[in-house]
Amino acid sequence: MSNIDWFVLVFTLFAVVAYGVFIGRGQKSNESYLKADSKMPWYIVLLGIMATQASAITFLSAPGQAYTDGMRFVQYYFGLPLAMIVICITFIPIFQRLNVYTAYEYLENRFDKKTRVLTSLLFLFSRGLSTGISIYAPSIILSSVLNWNIYLTNILTGGILLIYTYVGGAKAIAHTQKLQFLIILGTMAFAGYLLVQNMPNGIGFKDALYLAGKSGKLNVITTNFDWKDKYNIWSGIFGGFFLALSYFGTDQSQVGRYITAKDNTNAKMGLLLNGLVKIPMQFAILLIGALLFAFFSLKPAPIYFNERSYQYLKETKPAQAAVFEQEHQALQLRFNKESKEILAKKENHSSSLNQSIESFKATQKEVAALHGKVEEAINSSNYNAEKTDTNYIFLYFVKNTLPVGMIGLLFAVIFLASWGSISAALNSLASSSLKDVHLIFNKNKPDDELELRYSRLHTLAWGIFSIAVAMFATQMGSLIEAVNVLGSLFYGPILGIFLVAFYFKKIKGPNVFISAILSEIAVITVYKLDIVSFLWLNIIGAVAVIIFSTIGLLFYPAKELDS
Repeated sequence: MSNIDWFVLVFTLFAVVAYGVFIGRGQKSNESYLKADSKMPWYIVLLGIMATQASAITFLSAPGQAYTDGMRFVQYYFGLPLAMIVICITFIPIFQRLNVYTAYEYLENRFDKKTRVLTSLLFLFSRGLSTGISIYAPSIILSSVLNWNIYLTNILTGGILLIYTYVGGAKAIAHTQKLQFLIILGTMAFAGYLLVQNMPNGIGFKDALYLAGKSGKLNVITTNFDWKDKYNIWSGIFGGFFLALSYFGTDQSQVGRYITAKDNTNAKMGLLLNGLVKIPMQFAILLIGALLFAFFSLKPAPIYFNERSYQYLKETKPAQAAVFEQEHQALQLRFNKESKEILAKKENHSSSLNQSIESFKATQKEVAALHGKVEEAINSSNYNAEKTDTNYIFLYFVKNTLPVGMIGLLFAVIFLASWGSISAALNSLASSSLKDVHLIFNKNKPDDELELRYSRLHTLAWGIFSIAVAMFATQMGSLIEAVNVLGSLFYGPILGIFLVAFYFKKIKGPNVFISAILSEIAVITVYKLDIVSFLWLNIIGAVAVIIFSTIGLLFYPAKELDS
């Protein structure tokens, strides 16, 4: 990067950290540190919810996901709006009425202490792991730009955001997320504009869309029903609904955002608007990936977007790399030529357009096959590389195409997106581990000052844990997919516990406790046997808890709950 890019990057990150420390100064109690005194207006709640979900993984990995697999990933969010409505009707009023610090406090009142602890442990394990993956995402950038060791950049990335998260708590997180997300949206929109502007002369947005469509990258809606198909309209509406219901309704990283709202109305407005805005936002980010495919079908693309991994292959297997490069060069020339021919024939309404499209698709398959061979060669070596280069596609475009200053700002955006989600996650992990585990087993209730100190220590501990997890994230492939798969392994049973709590009043604690354990075992078994795609695991987990709990009534007779 140029000196100007470095200045933009460092200045932006420093300004956000300084702002977070400033806005979060003077914390004196856990009510302020963990809940921001429950004074946040709806627009802060909305931006906090979106920033928590839209991590660096969203902006780094999603364009690559669309580049390789098309835009069908957007169907993953189709169940989101309905889930927001259910949460506003059922979840928020209960959490607000009980004035809880964590979602799992309610479970102790409804069931018993061990059910609360079990549910919080499921959350802590899944969220702790996914936070580590979120730290790894921006570490890729530092590693690529500076040519530093990825383990060093993990420590650096996770360590910087800990500063204002440790000092300022929920208040600092809420206000920095507001600033971060506004910068992110503006910069990503400008990056999309520059992507179109950098197309070859005479080729505009409509032409790029046409190429992306003919290459199969605009597959926004796929109606085929297949249990093992990860992204179609059915898994998106039903599996996505259950995943969103669990994530926004029972995951403390999201519950912690809207319990900071000053009242029910502001919490509901933040959530409902999130349900409306999230799908078009994700569509736009994925569209950048589809346009990137059109861009690299018209201009030379690298043989492998993870340049460091490919460099290792060249050094260790030069003869094999030379064969790959010779084939790649010939394919790229043909692919670029065919892409331009399609657009020319489309403009001239040529009768041979369909024939050119078929040739283009055939070449596209050959390019993908060569990429697969290169990837296999890298993965079969002893190099500790990522399984795919999906997470590097947008990064490659940024580094090699965007103007001076914009590169530094785009890199800063990916850091800011990461910090927004990770800081919220660390705050939620600290809230849950302190309130749902630590203090439950602590016989002597600490005073406000000591409890605040405990909260900061828990934040620090989870930060260190997440950095440690990031050290092992290199083998997870597409990060956006890895996070969602991980969540789906745990969110179903967690949601099932809450659904039983809300709607099955005769079922008691011992029953649901055993049912939750059996359901988690069932979900992991189904996943290991690869019976269905991961989105369906959310339904399986939730329904299994309900079924097992209902069967359990035979062993734990129903008793009327105290009013």
